[in-house]
Amino acid sequence: MSGPLSFETLKSQVATGEVDTVLACLVDMQGRLMGKRFHAGHFIASAWEETHCCNYLLATDLEMSTPEGFASTSWEKGYGDYVMKPDLSTLRPMPWLEGTVMVLCDVLDHHTHEDVPHSPRAMLKKQLKRLEALGFDAMMATELEFFLFEQSFEELRKSGYRNLVPISGYNEDYNIFQTTKEEHVMRPVRNHLWNAGLPIENSKGEAEAGQEELNIKYAPALDTADYHTIAKHAIKEIAWQQGHAASFLPKWDHARVGSSSHVHQSLWKDGKPAFYDPSDSLGMSQLMKHYMAGLLKYAPDYTYFLAPYINSYKRFQKGTFAPTRTIWSVDNRTAGFRLCGEGSKAVRVECRVGGSDLNPYLAMAVQLAAGIKGIEDALELAPPTVGDAYAGDTGLIPQTLRDAYVTLKGSAMLRAAFGDDVINHYARAAEVEIEDFDRVVTDYEVARGFERA
Repeated sequence: MSGPLSFETLKSQVATGEVDTVLACLVDMQGRLMGKRFHAGHFIASAWEETHCCNYLLATDLEMSTPEGFASTSWEKGYGDYVMKPDLSTLRPMPWLEGTVMVLCDVLDHHTHEDVPHSPRAMLKKQLKRLEALGFDAMMATELEFFLFEQSFEELRKSGYRNLVPISGYNEDYNIFQTTKEEHVMRPVRNHLWNAGLPIENSKGEAEAGQEELNIKYAPALDTADYHTIAKHAIKEIAWQQGHAASFLPKWDHARVGSSSHVHQSLWKDGKPAFYDPSDSLGMSQLMKHYMAGLLKYAPDYTYFLAPYINSYKRFQKGTFAPTRTIWSVDNRTAGFRLCGEGSKAVRVECRVGGSDLNPYLAMAVQLAAGIKGIEDALELAPPTVGDAYAGDTGLIPQTLRDAYVTLKGSAMLRAAFGDDVINHYARAAEVEIEDFDRVVTDYEVARGFERA
C-alpha cells in the first residue's frame, strides 16, 4: 500500500515529470468531491497554501442549482468566495488517473480564515474535538454498497435512465462466479484504492443482481470519512473507464433491494477499546451502553443526515435487510442498530439506517453528537430486541423526508452540538429537496391515473 504522499515526495515527482496534475478537492453537502485541477508546478509553488471557490458550493443541491433561503450565501450577498485550505496530510496518488494526485481541502471563511461551520469536514472535526476533551478517540468504518450496470453513464442519461440493466442477471450475494465476471471493474477498484493508500479489505457481491459492496478497514473517524468519499468517487470513475455506470442511488427499482452504507463505531481511550468490558455478558462497557442509548434516543433527530433525499426513504421496507425501527439487537440484521463482536474486544455498534447516498462526514458527526449526549446524560440503554425486528411497531425510523425534516429542525440536541445556523442550513437543504420533488409529475402518477382517474 502506497500513499499518502509527503509534500517533499510530491515535489520530487513533479520535478521528474511523474506527476503533472493535482486535484484540490473539498467535500460538498452531498458528499461529492468538488474543486480544481492544478498544474502540479503551480500547486507546489503557491497553491498548496490556499485557493478559492464560490461559496455556493456549500449551499446547492444535486443539480448544482442556487436555491433561495440559505443564510450563508445568496444572490443578494453576491455569492462570494470561500478559502480552500489543502490538508497536506491527505495528499495521495490517484493511480487510475495518469500523472495525478489529489488533496482534500478544509473550507474556511474568506475574511476570518476560520472553518465554515456547515462544512461537512468541519462538522465532524467539531465532534471529534468534543470527544477528545472527554479523553476518547472514535474508530469507525463504513460499508459502501452500490450497483453496476451494463450500460455507461452516457447511454443511460440519453435514455432518460430507462431500461436500466444490472451487470449481472441474478442475486450475487457472496457469489464468486458472478463476481469474477465483474473483475474488470472491481479488481482495479481494489488495487487502485490500495495504491492510493486506502486500507481496502475486500469486495463482494451483495444481495441483488449487479450489487457490489466494498469494505475498508476501520480507522480514526476523519480518515474513515476521507476514505469513504475518495472510494465512492473512484468507483464511479473506474466504472466509467470500463464503459459501465455505477450508482449509489439507494433505491433505483421498487422491486429490488436498496443500497445501504452501514456505519460501525466504537470509542477508544489510550489506544484501547473503551466499549469493551470483559465482565459484562455481552462485553459492553457502561460507556458503550450510554453511547448506544444516545444513538437510539436521538435517531429520529439525525435521520436526515443518514437519508437526505426523497428516494432515501424507499429503502425502509420490511424483509429487505434495511431497517424500519430504531431499536438495537445482538447480531441481528433486522434491527436499526446491531451489536457486533459481542463478548470480544471488537465489540462495536453498527448503525444500519444510512443509505448509500449519505455524506459520511455528516452521518458520523451527528451519530457522535448523539453518543456524546448519551454519555453526558448517562442515558440508560433499553434491553435488546429479540427476534424479527420488523414485527414490532415502536421506535420507527422517520418514514419520509418530510418527517425527518421536522425532527431535524426541532432537535435541541443537534442545535446544541452544531449551532442553530448549521442546523437551519441543513433544514433548508431538506426543504429544497421537498419543494423540488413536489413540483414534479412522476411517471407513476401518469401511468396510474391518465386513463383511470
